[in-house]
Amino acid sequence: MLIPPDLPEGAHHVPAWLSLDEQRWIIGQFLTWADGPVPIRAARVRGHEMSVKTVCLGWHWRPYQYSREAVDVNGNRVLEFPDWLGDLGRRALVEATGDPRAGEDYAPDTALVNYYDANARMGMHQDKDERSDAPVVSLSIGDTCVFRFGNTEHRNRPYQDLELASGDLFVFGGPSRFAFHGVQKTFPGTAPDGCGLDHGRVNITMRVTGLS
Repeated sequence: MLIPPDLPEGAHHVPAWLSLDEQRWIIGQFLTWADGPVPIRAARVRGHEMSVKTVCLGWHWRPYQYSREAVDVNGNRVLEFPDWLGDLGRRALVEATGDPRAGEDYAPDTALVNYYDANARMGMHQDKDERSDAPVVSLSIGDTCVFRFGNTEHRNRPYQDLELASGDLFVFGGPSRFAFHGVQKTFPGTAPDGCGLDHGRVNITMRVTGLS
């Protein structure tokens, strides 16, 4: 078990933020999204297929850019970003920061929904394809992972490793908005009974694209 680190300014970890009922309901939505007009797929970065599979809402992400249509998959328009998810994101900001006004101007318009199997990883990267510097709100459901949260300058130290378990909330904004981060590994068999997933991990990251 990793000792929870002291996170840099703008980064917040709230363990067990989602109830089991909420997790299970969200996974039901995820299964619908994954079988939607743009099915879940592994994006290709510099010609290499990622080990993580992604389905997008609101805007379709492919490496380094967004579009309304999934031009690299089947050309279909992605599903709309649901209102309930935006409401959840605003509530998450308030509870993560302790600021009752933190969610007032937060209007996420896209979500990248990633599925990790036992072998999936996510290399250290910055979320900087958006034109907005509004916070990223991240929700985890399923197997526990080791999440590495670094600095804004490069992929190397200083960084901190922490475990994100099912139901956990992680927010990064302000001075930490463009911090490098990634997923080092997952622990198979750690998803709690009743979360909606028998194996693997689903991670939802809400963002504000700044696009129109």
